[in-house]
Amino acid sequence: MITREEDVDIHALARQGWTITAIARHVGRDRKTVRDYLNGKREPGVRQRAEDPFAPFVAYVTARLVEDPHLWAITLFDELRALGFGSSYQTLTRQIRARNLRPICADCGRATERANAVIPHPAGEETQWDWLDLPDPPDAWGWGSMAHLLVGSLAHSGRWRGYLSASMDQPHLVEGLDRICRGLGGVTQRWRFDRMATVCHPGSGRVTATFAGVAKHYSVMVKICPPRAGHRKGVVEKVNHTAAQRWWRTLADDLTVEQAQADCDRFATLRGDTRLRRSHSGERKLTVATVAAREPLRPVPPIPYPLRLTETRVVSRQALVAYRGNQYSVPPELTNTTVTLTQTVGARLVDIATTAGIVVARHRLEPDGAGVQVRDHTHVTALNTLAIKAAAAARGPHRRKERIPPGEAARAAAALLRGDQPTSITSSTVIDLASYERAAHGRNTLT
Repeated sequence: MITREEDVDIHALARQGWTITAIARHVGRDRKTVRDYLNGKREPGVRQRAEDPFAPFVAYVTARLVEDPHLWAITLFDELRALGFGSSYQTLTRQIRARNLRPICADCGRATERANAVIPHPAGEETQWDWLDLPDPPDAWGWGSMAHLLVGSLAHSGRWRGYLSASMDQPHLVEGLDRICRGLGGVTQRWRFDRMATVCHPGSGRVTATFAGVAKHYSVMVKICPPRAGHRKGVVEKVNHTAAQRWWRTLADDLTVEQAQADCDRFATLRGDTRLRRSHSGERKLTVATVAAREPLRPVPPIPYPLRLTETRVVSRQALVAYRGNQYSVPPELTNTTVTLTQTVGARLVDIATTAGIVVARHRLEPDGAGVQVRDHTHVTALNTLAIKAAAAARGPHRRKERIPPGEAARAAAALLRGDQPTSITSSTVIDLASYERAAHGRNTLT
C-alpha cells in the first residue's frame, strides 16, 4: 500500500517520461506495485487483502459448534484436517475467537443462572464427606502417583479435618471416619456422601450392606447426594479446594506420612478454625471454632468399628518392616521379601504375614510417627546368628588395588588358545628313590 502523496508523485513522474524502473527506484517501491497503481488496479490508501484461507470452513465450524457448544477445538481440528484445512491448530482457535463462532450453551447457562434455594444446615445435623485426590506425593512415601485425603466438614460451622491415606477402600474409609469424628469433637445426626462405591451402589444410591453396619455403629443416618448435584455438599467441596491449594500445594518433599498428617491437622486448626463466620443475626462475626463448639454433637463410640486394614511392605536387610512411622521386626529369613500387615481398626496390635498368609510376627503398635523400633528378642538373636555365619563364610570385599593373577583354570585355557601341549597338574612331587640307590651302589664312603 502507498500513500496518496506517493501516488501523485508516481503519476507525475510517469507523465514526465520516467520509466517504471526509475520511478520504482525513486519512491522505493516494487515495479509491479508502481505498474498496478499507474494502470488503476489498486487504490492508494487501501491495503490489498489476501484471500482468507479460513473462509471456506466457516460454515462447517459454525454448524458443528451449534450442534455441540462443548466440542473440543482439537477434535474439530482433526475433522477439518480431513476436509482439507491446511492451517495450524492455533489458527483455528484464533479464528473461532475472532469470529465469535462458539455459542453459549443454553442448557449449561440455565443450570448456572437458575435460582438456587438456600439449604439450611442446623447445628449438629450434618457432616459432609468427600475424598480429595492429591497428585504427586513424595517418592519416599511409596504411594505411587496419587495420594488421597478424606475430608469431613461440619455443615453448620464449617469446621473440618482430614485423613491421609494411600487407598480409598472401605477399611481406610472407616478408619478415616472415626479419626475425623474424634477430631471434630463428636458425631452429627447424619452423614452426607456422594455416590462413592464404598458407601452405596453408585447406580441406585442404596447403602451397601457392609457400610450399613458402620452407620449403625455410629448411630447416624446416611444421606446420598442426587446425581450431578455437587452443590448439595458444597461445604466440603470448598474445603477440598482450600486443602488442595493452600496446604497440599506447598507441602515439603522431606516430610513423612505421619508428619504430613500432623501438618494437615495443624493447618485445619490454625487456618480453618480461625476463619470468621457471620452470626445468624448478622450483627457480629464469630470464628469457626466458636460456632463449632456450640454445636450439639453426640460423643463418638469408645471403640471404632472393627474392620481389618491390610497393607503390604518390603522387609529391609535388617529384618525390619516400616509401618506408620515405626519399625517392627520379622524373622531374618524374610529380608528383601514382601509381607502383609493386618491391623484391626482401633486395635493396638499388628500382624505380619507372608504372602502365603502365614503369620510370622505380632507386635503391639506404637503411636504413629514415634520413630520406635519394636524388635522381638528371638528375631534379634536369629538375625545376629545369621549375620555372623554369613560374615564368616564370605571373604571380605575386594580391595581397590588387590593383586589377583590368573589361576590354574585361566592358565590352562590360555595354553589351549596358544596351542601348547597340555601338561598334567599334580598336587605334589613324587621322588623316585631307586635312582638314588643305583647312584650309590658300590660306594663305600659318603664322600
